[in-house]
Amino acid sequence: MNEAATVTLEGVLQALADPVRLEMVRRLAAAELALPCGGLYDDVAKSTASYHFAMLRESGLIEQYVEGNRKMNRLRVAEVETALPGVLTSILAATPRH
Repeated sequence: MNEAATVTLEGVLQALADPVRLEMVRRLAAAELALPCGGLYDDVAKSTASYHFAMLRESGLIEQYVEGNRKMNRLRVAEVETALPGVLTSILAATPRH
């Protein structure tokens, strides 16, 4: 993980404005542990999913790492909560699940 990934309100809001990325974050939040890429999205091409993962990484919401032959994703809850107390929890609670 690039520790220089800065969590900003603008970045988080832009990342979570897309329903696909919001659902990816929902799934990570519900799991409370790292998940492989394939378990975080439905009905989008792999190339599109890669774009969404990049947006989530750049916003500082997720960390990705390789475990065996799978790329794992971890929601950076503590880091986001430190930078923006209550924002992620509020967004996830206030938006309907698709």
